[in-house]
Amino acid sequence: MSIEIERKYLVTGDYKESAHISYMIKQGYLSKVPERTVRVRIRDNQAFLTIKGKSSVSGLSRYEFEKEISLQEAEELLLLCEKGIIEKTRHIIHFEGNTFEVDEFHGRLNGLVIAEIELKSEKQSFTKPQWLGQEVTGDKRYYNSFLSKE
Repeated sequence: MSIEIERKYLVTGDYKESAHISYMIKQGYLSKVPERTVRVRIRDNQAFLTIKGKSSVSGLSRYEFEKEISLQEAEELLLLCEKGIIEKTRHIIHFEGNTFEVDEFHGRLNGLVIAEIELKSEKQSFTKPQWLGQEVTGDKRYYNSFLSKE
């Protein structure tokens, strides 16, 4: 079983000049129930099916299973997804020994920018870049499955 531990923040400053790499993501949800979300994601020329379990009380940890699938399978599964396909640009930023994934949302979510950092433990400390704003870890309003709702 794989446990994902991450913290999530709103982004308030200029981060793009620090990006190591950027790529487009298109994703939809086959299930958005709190006990399990099932996501289909296309990232450039790769596609994935991801299942996530319910978050811990702190909102920092949850079960995650991810499997690479073909682009054709992903395109077909996106047609079955609930309304609200998300499109975003992900910027990968290395900062003082850690990696931040900064998602710049497009379409109806244009202007929303959220950063995530995956950790090895819930108690792991890290240095925050200046562009990192308010922490929204555990706030369901900032889960992609919630953001995908129309």
